[in-house]
Amino acid sequence: MNPQELERLKYPIGQHHEQIKYTMEDVRSWIGDIAQFPQQITSLTESLTTDELNWLHRPDGWTIKQLVHHCADSHMNSFMRYKLALTEDTPKIKPYYEDRWAELPDGTMDEISDSLMIIAGIHRRWAVLLNTLSEEQLQRTFYHPEHRKETNLGTTTSMYSWHCKHHLAHIEQALAHKGSF
Repeated sequence: MNPQELERLKYPIGQHHEQIKYTMEDVRSWIGDIAQFPQQITSLTESLTTDELNWLHRPDGWTIKQLVHHCADSHMNSFMRYKLALTEDTPKIKPYYEDRWAELPDGTMDEISDSLMIIAGIHRRWAVLLNTLSEEQLQRTFYHPEHRKETNLGTTTSMYSWHCKHHLAHIEQALAHKGSF
């Protein structure tokens, strides 16, 4: 497989481009993506067999089940970052090794219902929180030591809207290719 094809499989909707400038209409759209994600990922995965849950989304990529578990892990972390940014002055967040987390026993188990429940609960609360934020609150920041920069909550909302669509596309890709790469 050539490098361009591998890149397309890695980023089926394209890479995220940081949204420094945005409108409240943009934010409402991103919140909609975040709010709809639990239903979308559940619809894609709820009737999959164990074999299908173990399909890869690309060569050397994660399985469908790892993508589901990763979204639960990632979105729990993000939700906490919002809460920290809203209650502290530019808190330094804790990065984590998502690739290592994906290899832990709970990230490789075939049963995904617990992660789907986590996603549903986190996203319900996250959407409630996001829908109450003012333009001023969307400017609150956290410091990401791995990236060595401050990021505001509006920009982070854009990133997680993309993150939801990115991993839904990965699951769709695995299903379309029947996991064979």
